[in-house]
Amino acid sequence: MAVAEGLFTRAGLKVELVEQAGADEGLGQLAAGELDVAFGRDVALFKAAGNGVALQLQGEAYTAGAGTMALVTLPGSAYNSPTAKRAPTIAVDTLDGLGTLTTRSVLATAGVEAGRIKFTQRGADEMMSTLRDGDADAAWLVEPQITLAQQEFGAKVLADTARGATLEFPVSAYASNAVFAQANPRTLALFRSLLSQAQQKAADPAIVRQALPSFAGINANTAALVSLGSYPSSLSGVRLQRVADLMHSAGVLKQRLDVQALIPAAN
Repeated sequence: MAVAEGLFTRAGLKVELVEQAGADEGLGQLAAGELDVAFGRDVALFKAAGNGVALQLQGEAYTAGAGTMALVTLPGSAYNSPTAKRAPTIAVDTLDGLGTLTTRSVLATAGVEAGRIKFTQRGADEMMSTLRDGDADAAWLVEPQITLAQQEFGAKVLADTARGATLEFPVSAYASNAVFAQANPRTLALFRSLLSQAQQKAADPAIVRQALPSFAGINANTAALVSLGSYPSSLSGVRLQRVADLMHSAGVLKQRLDVQALIPAAN
């Protein structure tokens, strides 16, 4: 929205948006120097940092709100409560990703033994067929996929995965290669300032819903129904540490990651 409205251009900063096939594809291009700033899920960014990739966070992108990520089933499914199956199979978009972490957290809180939960990786367009074919008991979806699944397939929400320990859970952020960040501190400081302004504007749900048909490929009726999270206007090491600590406790990170070390000193 900020790029379309000329926010960066008016401040003298040229921002070119490069579309990615997947949410975390930009990390590879960032490491190769093909991108200056990449958008990615926090889990993927922290995995990379934990594996020694030198990153610097430039801004938080999105925080989950109620109903923005959930486990869904199809009508008639015998899996009608989180504890209905002792060893459920859950379809997720990425193994050891955000879906895996939040599903384990929510189901374990409900009383399901985390070690019994099985995960199978599927693309967003395969989730409903995976449920229909019986290859998974539930699918982890994010908005607007949840609303679309409800509209097209009558999908039911089994569990909101933005509850309990994952309430208002950080989802995604913008990061740069640390070498680029060290060489271009003023440019990135301006970027962070402008990004903060853009995030503040997105605090109005009406503005976000109006923009969704253009940017998310959904119609106005669906845009009016989707659950929305929030868009943090500043970097919070405390908030983001929740993600890294959950990853560490789940064994996704071998060593505890100090997220504050990834944040520019000015923040």
